[in-house]
Amino acid sequence: MKRSLIKNLDWLSILCYLLLVCIGWVAIFSTTYNEINATSLFDINQFYGKQFLFIGLSFLLIIFILAIDPKFYENFSIVFYISSLVILAGLFVFGKETNGAKSWYAIGSVTIQPSEFAKVATALFFSKYLSDIHTDIKQIKDLFRALLILIVPAILILLQPDVGSLLVFFSLVFVLYREGMPSSLLFYLSITALIFVATLKFGSIFVIIVSVLLIWLYGFWHKKRTNRIPFQNIFILSLICLITSLSTKPIFDNVLKQHHRNRLSLWLRLEQDPHKISQMRRDFGYNTYMSESAITSGGIFGKGFLEGTRTKGSFVPEQHTDYIFTTLGEEWGLVGTLTVIALFTFLLLRLIFLAERQKSSFSRIYGYCVVSILFVHFCVNVGMVIGLIPTIGIPLPFFSYGGSGLWAFTILLFIFLRLDANRIYNW
Repeated sequence: MKRSLIKNLDWLSILCYLLLVCIGWVAIFSTTYNEINATSLFDINQFYGKQFLFIGLSFLLIIFILAIDPKFYENFSIVFYISSLVILAGLFVFGKETNGAKSWYAIGSVTIQPSEFAKVATALFFSKYLSDIHTDIKQIKDLFRALLILIVPAILILLQPDVGSLLVFFSLVFVLYREGMPSSLLFYLSITALIFVATLKFGSIFVIIVSVLLIWLYGFWHKKRTNRIPFQNIFILSLICLITSLSTKPIFDNVLKQHHRNRLSLWLRLEQDPHKISQMRRDFGYNTYMSESAITSGGIFGKGFLEGTRTKGSFVPEQHTDYIFTTLGEEWGLVGTLTVIALFTFLLLRLIFLAERQKSSFSRIYGYCVVSILFVHFCVNVGMVIGLIPTIGIPLPFFSYGGSGLWAFTILLFIFLRLDANRIYNW
């Protein structure tokens, strides 16, 4: 590896990556360690041994990624994208079904989740397209084509079904906003989501009445401020509120699967019958309830390494994967969780800084894709674990157990760091 490349790498981001990976491995070790069956740290029959192997292979991946000419990632982005679509489609024929979803390829005892790598391929091609059009995303045709790049893999993932990965793909809409998409579109999307949730909670009649009142107040305020009634905005807002509110129940009853309906019902406290609520907590809210209990029991400083009673008792299902943050909360307390949150926050802010200093539009846009994907993974996972949002199966980057996730996040991040190291030549 060239000395100039090593010098130009952003070592603050790399240090954050290493800290998160190491803390994640310690949490996985603590979650899965059993004194009775304990052998060596490198025992690949144990989760922590496998994760150690995955981490070692990640370092080899990093060397490989950094050794490749950065133009390769831009020039071959469409090849990566099309290949990822073919691999995703192949799941319906060759995929292994787990928990009702065909999201993995099984090669002997090894399983690979291609949707994790499809995020990288989509981010690369998405960045290539946006950088090639050389204009802000304000024309409908450009916006439609950009969204189509996200929609095609999203549909394949929805059919598996894998709602968590689906959500991450649409996080790239934030990149469109950075690249000039009118802020009104993002506002309208947010209003649609808010109306949908509010209608589930309070009913369509109440939401429509409140919406009419708020829209009227908005029109009155705008006229007083500018001496003009915003008829176009009022019409669009009214249409969104009416259509979304009236279609919420049909979508909830006929489109969402039963386990999605149960999780939303539990999250929004839609069920009134105490007996049914109790039953739903046992069946669909058990993970969240036990996760909240474990984190709360950790207090300020935690119970100490390997001292988590709920962790050692295996009370939280999937604790080494999607619920790994629970181990951190119980054993290291508020101090430990805030430390990891601070590391993630620093890494995201650092990546935004790096993205803004790029000389190449492709590198800048890809940098924001990396930030968007990591941000949504981080917020959704932590929010799910502490009960702020419904349960969605999504791993914590660099932390959760699994080779596919760790390798995909490593590739995603270090391609950008490779592009950033080459920025002085991108004039």
